[in-house]
Amino acid sequence: MHTAAGNEKKEQTMALDSTNKTARLYRMVMPGHLCPYGLKSKDLLERKGFDVEDNHLTSREETEAFKKDHGVDTTPQAFIGGERIGGYDDLREHFGQEVKGEDETSYQPVIAIFATAFLMALAVSWYAFGTVLTLRAFEWFIAISMTLLAVQKLQDVESFSTMFLNYDLLARRWVRYGYLYPFGEALAGILMIAGALIWIASPVAIFIGAVGAVSVFKAVYIDTRELKCACVGGSSNVPLGFVSLTENVMMLAMGIWMPIRMVWLG
Repeated sequence: MHTAAGNEKKEQTMALDSTNKTARLYRMVMPGHLCPYGLKSKDLLERKGFDVEDNHLTSREETEAFKKDHGVDTTPQAFIGGERIGGYDDLREHFGQEVKGEDETSYQPVIAIFATAFLMALAVSWYAFGTVLTLRAFEWFIAISMTLLAVQKLQDVESFSTMFLNYDLLARRWVRYGYLYPFGEALAGILMIAGALIWIASPVAIFIGAVGAVSVFKAVYIDTRELKCACVGGSSNVPLGFVSLTENVMMLAMGIWMPIRMVWLG
């Protein structure tokens, strides 16, 4: 009788939740910890039009008791129509949104860097010349891209150098080159943005661009190895190939072009 009554109550709750489009959410809200995924889950549910019954788990003991009662390992936990959906990623899947795994390939960092560099170049060109369609804007785009890519590598040089050793021909012969590479890329990019000390920037860009282009071409197109690209840092999931080759060819081209430009345009 007790089980039957409990099942009936659960069915009534599910029907009521479904009709009213309500959801129940259990998340950690403690003086020293506010669960970010709990907040994201609440926001997602509200954006989907749900009235959220927001239940706070205010202590570690209460959180552990909740997980034990529901047979789950993590919080937050969301319930829709009386059915447990799960945490934030489970909610995203429930609503048909893409959930990327930690090891899944993503070009998002590269797109973000090149798009930002492009807009920054246009902004500087507008400020300097009053128009965005200038030769200098294209030069700034490449130089800013080099600098932003270098910043990604410099966040964790140790991790970058480790991934770099998987394919760079010079780094495999001289390991310290993997540590110097991002500094050289940043230096060349900054000097090219300023249009100063090109006699330093160009040789550096030509050297690291040429070595990098040959290394990537050999690893990907001759040895046909499937590797991750260190171009946006050592923790990236960007596959080695076109992106890294483009980065190195851009540096090589700018290294050749800038001295010609200085002579041609003065």
